[in-house]
Amino acid sequence: MIYFDHNATTPIDERVQDAMLPFLKTFYGNPSSLYRQGRLVRSAIDTAREQVAALVCVRPEQVVFTSGGTEANNLAFTALAPGSKVAISAIEHPSVMEPARYLASQGYSLKLIEVDPNGIITQEAMSHVIAYRPQWVSIMLANNETGVIQDVAGIAGRLNEQGIVVHTDAVQAAGKMPVDFNALNVSLMSLSSHKIYGPKGCGALIAAKETTLKPGILGGGQERGLRSGTENVPAIIGFGKAAELARSELDQRATMLLKLKNKLEVRLETIPGARIFSKDADRLPNTVQFGIDGTDGEMLLMKLDQKGIAVSSGSACASAGGQLSPVLTAMGVAAEFAKSAIRVSLGKSNTEEEVIDFINQLEALVKQG
Repeated sequence: MIYFDHNATTPIDERVQDAMLPFLKTFYGNPSSLYRQGRLVRSAIDTAREQVAALVCVRPEQVVFTSGGTEANNLAFTALAPGSKVAISAIEHPSVMEPARYLASQGYSLKLIEVDPNGIITQEAMSHVIAYRPQWVSIMLANNETGVIQDVAGIAGRLNEQGIVVHTDAVQAAGKMPVDFNALNVSLMSLSSHKIYGPKGCGALIAAKETTLKPGILGGGQERGLRSGTENVPAIIGFGKAAELARSELDQRATMLLKLKNKLEVRLETIPGARIFSKDADRLPNTVQFGIDGTDGEMLLMKLDQKGIAVSSGSACASAGGQLSPVLTAMGVAAEFAKSAIRVSLGKSNTEEEVIDFINQLEALVKQG
């Protein structure tokens, strides 16, 4: 199989798996226990916390482990005071969009920040946000569908001047581009293990020291009382190792991925009716979302699947409903063309031969109609 859906999930790196195995078989103690095995497990969690912290240039005590990016995004909303005004970009992941809409149904005021046809938040849009005077804003660092990178540092800097708390969903950005929490001028950041070749079921919320959060789960007081429950030790260990590898191999991975992406895009542009979304924007080195006039994206996806090629039509968390991509809709893409969308998200194990095979298969399927 040719796997081109790494923005949905990544395979576990063998080195990550090796780091996890002892905590599945040998070191199975509860990290809250005081006896020796419990202390050893607690020490391993502390090391993983340091590894995740180093990936985004923060102190270990700023890392709150969660069950994944979705829980991290939801936990970030607890920084809100009752009845606050909230603003989020119109292209956020469902795990930000849906909690925001729920809060709006509970009496909170919600504003969606518009983007231009490339999926970029404009200066004009930010002026409207500042005039709205929200208490909390969420803007994703890199979009999961188009790969577009927002100027979060510049945007958050303007919002900070107004005393506004800024959260960024960096789930897709971490491990593919340099991410420095403090340089981004944000107070909250969400991460996920299984997007960086770690296990599913683990993520983290990074919080500035002065940010006040409320408990997401009550109980034994784990994770500074914000996320009670016995820790998912193997997953946390795996997340830590994946973060360490992502940090040390960042440049190597990004260079390789960009080379593959460029080759893919050159070939895509030779297909009649094909257009790459957000082509003129700054994007992740691994992500290409495109449409082809007169094709049905989901049907094309299934035909590619029959050829042993795995791609997606957009966010794995939103594509099952068969609705148009909210991201492309926010960008003003016509409905018929949005239906043709296919997302290719490359990974560190992909090859030039796989890219060529994919394009050849795609061209043949498009010709068949």
